[in-house]
Amino acid sequence: MPVPPFVAALRSRVGHDLLWLPGVTGVVLDEGDRLLMGRRADNGLWALISGILEPGEEPALGLVREIAEETGVRAEVLALTSISSGDRVTYPNGDVSQYLDLTFLCRHVDGEPFVADDESTEVGWFPLDGLPDLVTVSSRSRLAAALAYREDPTAGPAFAR
Repeated sequence: MPVPPFVAALRSRVGHDLLWLPGVTGVVLDEGDRLLMGRRADNGLWALISGILEPGEEPALGLVREIAEETGVRAEVLALTSISSGDRVTYPNGDVSQYLDLTFLCRHVDGEPFVADDESTEVGWFPLDGLPDLVTVSSRSRLAAALAYREDPTAGPAFAR
C-alpha cells in the first residue's frame, strides 16, 4: 500500500511510534442495492472502500476521492453512519498506526468498478445477501451500522457511548 506523503514526512520525525490517523470508509450501494467492495492487496480480504484523509481534507470529499481513486466509481455521500476507533495496526516494517474511522452511506452515481490503483487486486459489486466469505471484521461491523442507519436514520450515527 502506498504511504501518503504527509504520513511519510511524519514517520521521518517519529519513526515507528504510534500515529493516530483519520480514515474514511464508504458503504457504496447501487440502484440494485449491491455493495461496492475491493479485495485488499495487502491481506487478500474483501473490504469496504476506505482511505486516509489528507491534512485539512473534508471527510466526505476525501471519501469521494478515495472511492474514485481505488475503483473508478463516482459516488455521492448521503450520511455519516458510524464513528469508530480501530485497533492498533503494526505493519511489517514496524510502523504502528491507529485509525479514527468515519463511515458514510453512499450512492453510486456512475462508473463501472475496476482496479484503479495498487491497493486492491479486485473490485466489484455484491448483493447484500451474497457477500464474499473473506470480508474484514471491520467492514462487516461498519456495513451493519450503515444498514441500521438506513433502516432508522432518526437513531443517528453509531458510536461508542
